[in-house]
Amino acid sequence: MEILLSLGAVLKGHFLLSSGKHSDTYIQCAKLFQYPEYSELFSKKLADEFTADKIDVVIGPALGGVVLAYEMAKQLNVRGIFAERTQGQMQLRRGFEIKRGEKVLVVEDVVTTGGSTREVMQIVKELGGEVMGIGSIVDRSNDQVDFGVKFRSILKINAIAYEPQT
Repeated sequence: MEILLSLGAVLKGHFLLSSGKHSDTYIQCAKLFQYPEYSELFSKKLADEFTADKIDVVIGPALGGVVLAYEMAKQLNVRGIFAERTQGQMQLRRGFEIKRGEKVLVVEDVVTTGGSTREVMQIVKELGGEVMGIGSIVDRSNDQVDFGVKFRSILKINAIAYEPQT
């Protein structure tokens, strides 16, 4: 948390999250990822949680999971790819593929509701991959998310996330 605070990555105010919820706290991991030494430090610590799982490929949703997927793949010495949203649908593009039976680690910079992560998990399953776990830099789900697989994060924070008023 000290590193994120020192980088100005923890913002206070009123934010609309990608989940559609609102929050008084926003974690901007891009501020962390602009420094290779911090990207490596955080990714190495997170990768250590998954070394025994014999991962074949790491995937993250664009945009938040792109740098983390790359760095985690580097730490685990495997392929790193990302999924991206096209016309509202998360999908693989750019010639990326997941082969049947591959062991896949899904990563995301910040998990709140787990929506984007679940979409990526669905892609992996549809292509015949096996989701071995979920990794994130920050878990701000307040223990409200269960992916049905191992979920590890570097930092857990309790942050308010609420539905917009109608």
